[in-house]
Amino acid sequence: MAKTNHTGRKIAVGALVAGAVGYVAGILTAPKSGKETREDIANKASDIKQEAIEELKSLQIELDDLIKNAKDKSVALSAKARVEFDEAVVRAKDAKNKATTLLKSVKAGEAEDPELNKAIKQAKAAAKNLSKYFKS
Repeated sequence: MAKTNHTGRKIAVGALVAGAVGYVAGILTAPKSGKETREDIANKASDIKQEAIEELKSLQIELDDLIKNAKDKSVALSAKARVEFDEAVVRAKDAKNKATTLLKSVKAGEAEDPELNKAIKQAKAAAKNLSKYFKS
């Protein structure tokens, strides 16, 4: 099941990249003025950035819910599992805090797109790591 999910994710990423390449190729070969082409590219970049912000907000909420549920789950774990679980909670809290800080920076115009992508990856990894403890 995990391998299928991973393969599906690769296909989705490949489709997204192919779509973006096709979009850029279409824009660059379209019979538009340079000004119109630049506006189209800027608009698409803005849309992509907004999608990343929305995804990061969603992950922030997911992490918050997982962290709240972590307190109840911690009591039922063995000592070794509790240590691993506590580490996962710390990573989740760290990712949530970074997401909050980055979202504030984006609103203030102080964050760059690579920072958004890095925060999204970190938040996804932390949510996945912590959520595995709730699948019993």
